[in-house]
Amino acid sequence: MNMSIIFIILLIAATAALLTSIILSVSLLIKKRKEKAIAKTISRLKGSGVVLFGLMVIMVGISLFSQFTSKTPPILNEQGDVLEGSIAELTKIELNERKEWISIRGENKQNPVLLFLAGGPGGTQMAAVRHDLAELEKHFVVVNWDQPGSGKSYYAAAKNSLDVQDYIDDGLALTEYLCERFKQEKIYVAGESWGSALGVFLASETPDRYHAVIGTGQMVDFLKTELLDYDKAMEIANEKKDFDKIKKLTENGKPPYYGSDVTWNSAEYLNYLSAEMSNNPEIQNNGYNTFRDIFSPEYGIIDKVNYFRGILMTFNHVYPQLYDIDLRIDYNKLEVPIYFFLGRHDINAPLSLVEDYVNILDAPHKEIVWFENSGHNPWINESDRFVEELLIVKDRDN
Repeated sequence: MNMSIIFIILLIAATAALLTSIILSVSLLIKKRKEKAIAKTISRLKGSGVVLFGLMVIMVGISLFSQFTSKTPPILNEQGDVLEGSIAELTKIELNERKEWISIRGENKQNPVLLFLAGGPGGTQMAAVRHDLAELEKHFVVVNWDQPGSGKSYYAAAKNSLDVQDYIDDGLALTEYLCERFKQEKIYVAGESWGSALGVFLASETPDRYHAVIGTGQMVDFLKTELLDYDKAMEIANEKKDFDKIKKLTENGKPPYYGSDVTWNSAEYLNYLSAEMSNNPEIQNNGYNTFRDIFSPEYGIIDKVNYFRGILMTFNHVYPQLYDIDLRIDYNKLEVPIYFFLGRHDINAPLSLVEDYVNILDAPHKEIVWFENSGHNPWINESDRFVEELLIVKDRDN
């Protein structure tokens, strides 16, 4: 049985034992004048305490065991054996004195390396990429990086000390590690949402280390994006006469947000826009399969908790640092080919900003590839075509 399922069963049992202890304690107070009843209740209370303690010890043990046994599944041939020459590993490496996790998967270790940068900051997509972009493993060594403050790397750094430069420094260190390990001068980098901007930051720093940058759900001007998203959510709410949402958005006010409620205030309109895209019949599917991803073997039980903590806590601290970044101003020259894989129906990352950026950008090659049946996540909405277009980029480079 899956460790996570066992853990949930034990959690339910521990909760039941705790409730029993509470009930017995209340019962003890009620019966305090009856000595025999008191003795009996105390005996039962001690028994419940022992059970609760035992369950808690077992749960801690299972949590730790699940962390040590987390893995990414091997790549198998048609006979069900490990494919010769393949690689499938979950590895903790040190990047600038921070211990962070990566997954490495590919049918042939000699293939070009593709580094996938998750959205966020604070998001982890190790399992999602393995599930939705498995076809890439035939053509690339696919590397997924749990950035500091996310998923398996949640404890890599204190949340209140993380800044944008840390992500750039660690991304550059990871690039050097991959080039050295796989004996390649350059790698490909693909990023989604926040990761799309991070990919630009990395390629701007060391262009000689990247074949090409692929951005999807491309972020350009972070504050302008938030303002446009807020206005779009308010527009939809007014069209639907969704007065509760109008009230909540009005109470929160327009971005930028600071302090302890950045994540929750942003979620009011971001989740609303995501729901709108999910209900759009032009978009091929609803996007993330969070339940599938969270129960994937890459994540131990503690990682599963941190899967959500990263989205809540790391995002809250780091995202306000991005408000003053505008790629049109700060990164309008790039010495690496860049491709923008855009969902035609993306209302999360405004397409007009990307088109502005492409017009301004000075790069060896720049191109928008439109995905007509996608929203913010073409790599999930149209995963087959996403792979096809990445292979075109790869072939063009060769």
